[in-house]
This record gives sequence, structure tokens and C-alpha cells, in this order.
Amino acid sequence: MGVPFEALLPYGIMIGMFAFTGGALGQLRWMQNGRKRPRHGLDIWDQVMMQRDRRLTGFARGQTDKAEAPAGFELNNPWKVEYRFF
Repeated sequence: MGVPFEALLPYGIMIGMFAFTGGALGQLRWMQNGRKRPRHGLDIWDQVMMQRDRRLTGFARGQTDKAEAPAGFELNNPWKVEYRFF
């Protein structure tokens, strides 16, 4: 005697919802990342450069070919000044 398909419907629905949610979250991450694959294992330098790119272009992975920074960018420095010697 086989298993009635009505008993397997909830499992199929749950698996389908997990697949849909995973795909939707992956698509959102891809769209928020400037239509590029997400990066993993970033070091401090990569994070600083991504912050710089975000300030220049609006996207963390965005790049620009302009040789000069926009107005006001010279005062927007992410590096913290360390006072060791007085």
C-alpha cells in the first residue's frame, strides 16, 4: 500500500517556499550589490576601498572613470587621525 499524495503535499509546499525564499533573498543581495556577485573574506583594505567607492558612486562595488573627485570629497576622509606625539 502506497502513501497517499495528500500526506506529502505539506512537505512539497514547505520545500517550495524554502526554495522561493532562498532564490528571492539571493536575487535581492545580487541587486543590492550593483548586479555583481557578493564578495566574501574581505580584509580591512577591501572594506575601506568599498566605502570609498560607495562615497564616490553610491554603490559599494561601483567604480568610476572620472579622474577628479567630486566637490566636497576632499573633506570626506574615512581615515581617523591618530595623535601619538604632542
